[in-house]
Amino acid sequence: MYEERESRLASAVLWRATGRRGPARVLPDGCIDLIWCDGELIVAGPDTHAHLGPGRPGAEYVGLRFAPGSGPGLLGVPAHELRDRRVPLAAVRSGAQVRRFTERIDGAADRGLALEEAARRLCPERPPSDPLCEAVVHYLGRGQSVSAAAAAAGIGERQLHRRCLAAFGYGPKTLARVLRFDGALRLARRGVPYAEVALLAGYADQAHLSREVRALAGLPLGQLVAGRGTRTVEPR
Repeated sequence: MYEERESRLASAVLWRATGRRGPARVLPDGCIDLIWCDGELIVAGPDTHAHLGPGRPGAEYVGLRFAPGSGPGLLGVPAHELRDRRVPLAAVRSGAQVRRFTERIDGAADRGLALEEAARRLCPERPPSDPLCEAVVHYLGRGQSVSAAAAAAGIGERQLHRRCLAAFGYGPKTLARVLRFDGALRLARRGVPYAEVALLAGYADQAHLSREVRALAGLPLGQLVAGRGTRTVEPR
């Protein structure tokens, strides 16, 4: 079972998953997650391709998924250092602090609320959202070119690349691929015909859409939409 709700923390979603049987396919979406599972706090970095989680039978997972660009401010780590990685929170924050948080979440009646409180205490004065990040997601997510996104942000393409690595974990071209894929999958799951999905999401044609989905998700679009095969967590 998987469920989610908007978090009390800005730019975050609180999610829960229980009763996993077999590995879970986590799709790339540009997000960073803080996850509690079986007495451990883990950071899941931004993925460049589908990641297969361990899928412990009967395990309970509680996570905070931070929107693209918003996780590094909480963790104090550039996103590219976490790219395609799952690391213990203690690897990036004080071990004693993490142990206190973990103990509180372990014993909490509502582990979601306890996880939100732990995240709030990690960075009690979170920096305000970066207008550059918001602008980059806006332009690249709508199919604009990297040069157009850089021009709209008022910086050069090299500086945009450096800023994107720190904020999102990817360069702008990879970020654009991930955002486009995420948007296409949402359209397809709403029942939009695949040819129309390709057009609306900014692909050259349906064949281009199919190639990109296989490259990023490791499965064809039809299988992702139908939910066949390895369990898929969407959104991550």
